[in-house]
Amino acid sequence: MRPDAVPAPTVRRLSLYLRQLEAMQEGGKSTVSSRELGAALDLTDAQVRKDLACFGQFGQPGIGYRVADLAARVRTILGADKPRNVVLVGAGRLGSALARYEGFGEKGFRLVGVFDEDPDRIGRDVSPGGDLVVRSMDDLAAMVSEQNVRLGIICVPASTAQAVADRLVAAGVKGLMNFAPTPLKVPADVTVSGVDLAVQLEQVSFQVGVLAAGGEGP
Repeated sequence: MRPDAVPAPTVRRLSLYLRQLEAMQEGGKSTVSSRELGAALDLTDAQVRKDLACFGQFGQPGIGYRVADLAARVRTILGADKPRNVVLVGAGRLGSALARYEGFGEKGFRLVGVFDEDPDRIGRDVSPGGDLVVRSMDDLAAMVSEQNVRLGIICVPASTAQAVADRLVAAGVKGLMNFAPTPLKVPADVTVSGVDLAVQLEQVSFQVGVLAAGGEGP
């Protein structure tokens, strides 16, 4: 199946499968069945098999999946099997916190540049190791080209998010993670994943309200 034909929920579940498989590896587990993998994530074994079938044949009858092999295959599918350079635009509180997040490196994503237009932020250290400082937006295109960057993170206000996205796309970035609470218009060959923290919190709040009401909706 072509990557652009794979349902978005399937791709999201692949990341969940990978996290679970990595946890199983750390725990010393060598094989796992679709039923076990699904149960660990509150999914059916049929859903697991259907998701994986989008990408080929996995597992062996009577054995299941070899945990290490399946984890490696899923990493390759997700493009996480080799380092990927990333830039971040917006060095406010959220952007600075993300710049210090060590989980990116653990998953093969290398943050190579943080950019902002605010003169008071340019030159400020935003990394735990002291080797990453905020740079001017004037340097963005050159770094994207020099470091072969294809992924960008947007942490700016909604009013400037589209302009930032335009500059990232013009520089050659093909995938955007957008933390600004606004939709972005990008070319068909550019992927955008929106992360609206307020919306996510509203969803959790709704579920809390449903549980408090005894499981019934409004």
